[in-house]
Amino acid sequence: MNTAIIKPQWSPLTIGLMVLGFIIFWPLGLAMLAYIIWGEKFGGSAEKAQAYWNKGCGYMRNNHKHQGFGRNEFSSSGNAAFDEYRAEQLKRLEEERARLDAEIDAFHEYMANLRKAKDREEFDRFMGEHRGQRQGYGENDQNNNNWSNNNGH
Repeated sequence: MNTAIIKPQWSPLTIGLMVLGFIIFWPLGLAMLAYIIWGEKFGGSAEKAQAYWNKGCGYMRNNHKHQGFGRNEFSSSGNAAFDEYRAEQLKRLEEERARLDAEIDAFHEYMANLRKAKDREEFDRFMGEHRGQRQGYGENDQNNNNWSNNNGH
């Protein structure tokens, strides 16, 4: 269910807010422009935005080496034993990070399945309660509707 008041689409309202944002403070206008263009990717829910963010972070972790303070992985400390130790530790940490990323993905999938199951259960309960209330539907139609003559008979 998308309950956003301002939908991420090109409409007179969003264009006006974007222009107003640029006039008042340019980052506001830029943020509104980004919302109009990429807002649908997030689907209007925090879960989808978090999943999209995690997917991007995972891509960055797996495909790019993070360089800290101008040092790359090939720089030497001048001590071969320390360099070997550092390489082993970095490899171990990278494997641990990959394992944790896989666990995070599995957990997000598990939670999504739980939400789907809960939604299905609530929908089935709703349909079960309201099937008998519709006139002309169900096998106990005359007992469930309020259209029968209730004169005590």
